[in-house]
Amino acid sequence: MDTIFQYAAYCVITLLLVVLGSRLVFNPLKAYPGPFLARLTNGYAGWHAIKGDIHLVTYRDHLKYGPVVQQAPNRLVFNTLTAIQDIYLNPRVAKARIYANARFRNTPSVFTALDRADHRRRRRVVGQAISERSMREFEPTMMSQIDVFLVQLLHSSRQGQVVEMTSRCKWLAMDVIGLLAFGASWKTQTEETLRFLPKVFAALNPRVYMFMNWPKTHKIDPGVQWLVRGRIERFRGTTTATAMCTIFYYLSRNPSAYARLASEVRTTFSWGSEIRNGQDLTGCKYLRAVIDESMRICPPTPGVMWRERDPLSNEPLVVDGHVIPPGTLVGVGTYSLMHNPDYFPEPFAFRPERWLEGDAETPEQKETRANMRRAFIPFILGDRSCAGKAVAYLEMSLTVAKTMWYFDFERAPGQAGELGSGRKGLTGGRDRPNEYQLYDWFMADHEGPNLVFQPRGKHWEELT
Repeated sequence: MDTIFQYAAYCVITLLLVVLGSRLVFNPLKAYPGPFLARLTNGYAGWHAIKGDIHLVTYRDHLKYGPVVQQAPNRLVFNTLTAIQDIYLNPRVAKARIYANARFRNTPSVFTALDRADHRRRRRVVGQAISERSMREFEPTMMSQIDVFLVQLLHSSRQGQVVEMTSRCKWLAMDVIGLLAFGASWKTQTEETLRFLPKVFAALNPRVYMFMNWPKTHKIDPGVQWLVRGRIERFRGTTTATAMCTIFYYLSRNPSAYARLASEVRTTFSWGSEIRNGQDLTGCKYLRAVIDESMRICPPTPGVMWRERDPLSNEPLVVDGHVIPPGTLVGVGTYSLMHNPDYFPEPFAFRPERWLEGDAETPEQKETRANMRRAFIPFILGDRSCAGKAVAYLEMSLTVAKTMWYFDFERAPGQAGELGSGRKGLTGGRDRPNEYQLYDWFMADHEGPNLVFQPRGKHWEELT
C-alpha cells in the first residue's frame, strides 16, 4: 500500500513539474519580466488579492521590472499613457472573461456583461436613471441624506465623540445609492438594522477578488457564491465613501490645503442652504482639485481592469509597441499609474494645486498637465468607464462643501488619530506614515480616519 501511495505521489509531483516547467519554457510571455511565482501560477495574484495588497505589489513590481510586468502566466500589466489608449480606447479589445466570475446566478449586468451590444443596452438603462434630468429630480433626495450626515456629525460633536469616518461615509453612500438605484430607504445613518451590510460585504470582498485573479477558485460552496456574486455592481456606489474618507484624511493632515478649501467654500456661499448643484459649486475650483487629488492618491478601485483581444477581431493586439499573444489578459494598474512620477511628480504628496492651471504656464508645463490629465483614470476610460461619474462628483462636492461650511475638524488626538495611516516598520509598501491605507479587494476598503468636529459659530442652527 505504501508503494502505491509513493508511486501516486511521484506521478503528481512529476505532472506538476511538467506543467510548471512548460509555463516557464513554452509560455509565449516568457520574455516579459515579472516575479518568478507570477510566471508559474495565478496563485501569486490570487494570494495578494486575498491580502488586499495587490495594488501595492503591482506598484512595487513596476519599480523593479519596468513598465511591463507579467503578473500571471497569461497576464501583462502596463504602466504607461500609451497603454491606456491601446487597451481601454481600442474597439478591438473586449472585457476579460474573468468578470463572468462576479455575476449573480450567471446573469450579466452593466458591469459583468462581456458582449459589447449587451453592455450598451444595459448602460442605456442605467443612463436613464442618472441622466441630467433625473439627477435634477434626485438632487433634493441626495441633499436630504447629506443633511442627515451633517446632523449626525453635529450630535457627535456635541457629545465630544471621535468620529470614525469610514462607517459614516459608507452609511451615507449606501443610503444615497439605495434611494437612487432601488428607491429603498435603508436608513443606515440613523438606524442599526442594516448596518451589518457593509461589514458583510467587506468580509466577502477578498473572495470576490480572488475569483477574478485566480479563476479556478470560483468553484466553491454555492451558498458563499450566492452571497458573493453580483455584489460588485449592487454596491459600487460605496466607492464614493472611499474618496470622501481620503479627502477628510488628507485635509486633516494638510493645514494649508484645509485653510484654502475652507476659505473658498466660506467666501463663495453665504448660507449652507445655498450649497447645491450649480455655477457657484462648480466654480469652486480648489474643491474639485481636492477631490481629484484624493482620487489620484487613493483610487477607489486601485487594481487592474483586465481586457483581452476581442474574439471577433482577426487583427493582432498591439499595446505600447508589444504584440500581445492570443489569450493574454492586459491592463493598467490604476494605483500604479497614478503614482508614476513620470506623470505625477512627488506622487505620494497631497498637492491639490497640481490640478490648477497657472496664469502663465510654459508649453512644457501645459504638456505636463495634459499628460497628468490623461493619466488620471479613477473611472477608467472608454465605453466601459464608470457610468456614475457625474453622480459621484456631485455627492462628493456637496458633502465636502457642506461639511466645510458647518464644521471645523481635525484628526483625533493620540493613537486614535493614526487609524488608517501607514506606519514605519510595516512591510509590503505600508510603511509611509502619511499615506491613507487602502485594501484592494477590487473596491477599496479602509479604516478611519478618526476625526473630531466642532460646529462653526451659529451656522449649525440651520441643521436643527
